[in-house]
Amino acid sequence: MMFVTTTGYIVSVIGPYLCNSKNNDAKILNSIFKNNLEKIKEWFDKDDVVVVDRGFRDSIDLLEEFGIQTKMPSFLKRNEKQLSVEDGNTTRLVTKVRWVVESVNGRIKQWRLLDKVLPNSLIPYAGEYTRFVSAICNKYRPPLNAGNNETDDLLLGTKMLHMSKKKNELMERVSNENLHSRSGRWQKIDGNDSVEDFPKLSEEDIRDITLGVYQVKLAKSYTEEHLENDDYYEVMQQGHQLIRVRMASRHTSSKTHNLWITYDDCCIKNLVLYLQGRCSNCWYL
Repeated sequence: MMFVTTTGYIVSVIGPYLCNSKNNDAKILNSIFKNNLEKIKEWFDKDDVVVVDRGFRDSIDLLEEFGIQTKMPSFLKRNEKQLSVEDGNTTRLVTKVRWVVESVNGRIKQWRLLDKVLPNSLIPYAGEYTRFVSAICNKYRPPLNAGNNETDDLLLGTKMLHMSKKKNELMERVSNENLHSRSGRWQKIDGNDSVEDFPKLSEEDIRDITLGVYQVKLAKSYTEEHLENDDYYEVMQQGHQLIRVRMASRHTSSKTHNLWITYDDCCIKNLVLYLQGRCSNCWYL
């Protein structure tokens, strides 16, 4: 069980724990707090925030008893097939912070010993090896999110909260005009028939759209994968300053997603991602 700050600094690695029916993320975390391992209760002040994934849902009440606020992705309500716009945007806010945890895990697995299943003979030493590697990463690897400018961080956080509550008119247009199921009016375009009025974006502009660096870091490998196969990447245009991009899922090659983008001469105005039957409101503009 790894505890990580928003900069990627590894505070502690506790374990290992058996992977069996008696252990899951929530039970492990509850045990750590109830037994006050490494005096964990002293790490926190009242109203500190812990960002977790859905696997910790049974730990929420316990953390709140200790005065710790929690942020976790939303769950589908009964009989719902997709999250509401509000719940979807709240989940994205959590993801925009919690990606650091996955990146830290990726750093740990760059060490060859820890990127695969360990032989049984090394199980007694697995915890120590992981703690050694974590200490080396803390000492010699740069922060994943430096947070050097408090003013910029505050502005970015304020923008994210504002955008998460803003109405997405393009999503309503996609739904009302049934654009996700109509193909006859779309014109396929390529490098020889490009959208000349599409705004030219700098890397800083793209980071402003994605509200961070996580998607930017993924973009190179994701684009290379799509360009290797023409069937994976398709750009179409309909009308003035509206394009649709059809692409394969990053996780499941048999699934395709549609992305709608509206723009003007200088910037991207709105985006909507349609995930095979589920319309997802992209709240960044």
